[in-house]
Amino acid sequence: MKTRKTLLIITTLVCLLPILIAAFVYQDLPAQIATHWGADGTPNGYSSKAFACFGLPAIMAGLNIFVNILLDNDPKRKNVNNRILMVSKWCIPVVSLVASTLTLAFALGYKVSISRITPAMVGVLLIALGNYLPKCKQNYTVGIKLPWTLNSEENWNRTHHLSGYLFILAGIVMTITAFIPSAAFLTLPFILIAAIIPMIYSFVLFKKGI
Repeated sequence: MKTRKTLLIITTLVCLLPILIAAFVYQDLPAQIATHWGADGTPNGYSSKAFACFGLPAIMAGLNIFVNILLDNDPKRKNVNNRILMVSKWCIPVVSLVASTLTLAFALGYKVSISRITPAMVGVLLIALGNYLPKCKQNYTVGIKLPWTLNSEENWNRTHHLSGYLFILAGIVMTITAFIPSAAFLTLPFILIAAIIPMIYSFVLFKKGI
């Protein structure tokens, strides 16, 4: 229990670290800061300086606390692989720190290719998740949680083995296309495949009595 609380505090502080960074450069930032970019790297969404510097990290910190509460109170928490649990708990803090820091750097005039770095980072995350999904046992928080996967251990295991391969494939495609803008259109189809095919597969298994 003490370890969980310590990790919650650490990950939350990491989420909020961009606020400290922003405080040092606040006076040098423009009134409006780009917070969303198109596939070509051109900003197409802006937020006020105060919201970008303080609001976004606070939202990420709140989301981090919520996710930690869900993970720590899963009745089948013991079934969750410790590594995938750690990956799940560190996703939001890492994204918050990296994304916020890049956003501030871009606002200060540094040449930062956020449209490449962010997808590449998500791609690596998908690869990591895909590697551990097949090792994840039945639980109510992490994985493909459908009535038939939760009802059948064999259905769960088969579905997550397939899901692991598809997540890795989607992650590889996303990482590569992050540096090949002309191939960016491939990202969404592969993510949809990784998300939808396992669900269809698990339903087919269910209909077969598995």
